This record gives sequence, C-alpha cells and structure tokens, in this order.
Amino acid sequence: MTDHQHPDHTAADDAAAAEQLRDIAEVSSVEIITSACVHLMSAAAVKVGLAEDEETGQYQDLAEARKLINALAGLVTAAAPEIGNEHARSLRDGLRSLQLAFAEALPFPDAPGEAPGEKYTGRVS
Repeated sequence: MTDHQHPDHTAADDAAAAEQLRDIAEVSSVEIITSACVHLMSAAAVKVGLAEDEETGQYQDLAEARKLINALAGLVTAAAPEIGNEHARSLRDGLRSLQLAFAEALPFPDAPGEAPGEKYTGRVS
C-alpha cells in the first residue's frame, strides 16, 4: 500500500515530516553528537544507581550501565577530533566520572582494562 492509499496518512503528516527534516538540517553536527552523549550519560548514571527510587532506594542495573558506558566511550573517542577539544573535554570528564561511579558500584572490581569503556579510554583510576 502506498502512502496516498493509507487511510491514516495525511498532508499534515507530510508537513510535520518536512518540518522535522528542516529542523535537523539546521542543527550542527557538534550539537547532535553532544546531545547523543548527554543522553547516554544520563541513562548510564541512572543505571549505575546514581538516581534514587523512592521505593527501593535506587535504580541500578550494572549490566545495562556497562553497555551504555561502552557506547559512550566509543562515541566520545571517535567524535573528539571532530567536535574539538572544548566540547570533548567536558564529555571525557563526564565519561570518567561514570566509569569511576561504576567501579565503586561493583561488588568485585573488573580486571585492568576490562572496565566499561577502557578499551577506548585506557585504564581509569
């Protein structure tokens, strides 16, 4: 079925999609990359257990946090030359803070070089 045959598809949908494309086209790559990093940092902070839940005391899922920190480390490392030192420095600082918080949350430490993101950032201590 093509778009013009779909009963829920309207000209308003087309206009909204075109507006979204214009909005994205106007945003700089540095802003998009930084925004993605901030979303990964926020999610990782929650999964590390840095956000408190009224019932249990905290939200924590270290397996999920490990994945998010690895993804963040890869993105920050790859993007740093593209976004410039000013932006990369604050992202690296946030990443390092998350890596340290993760290490503190573990009942047993990871082996050197095995902690989340360390394959991209090197040993964090």
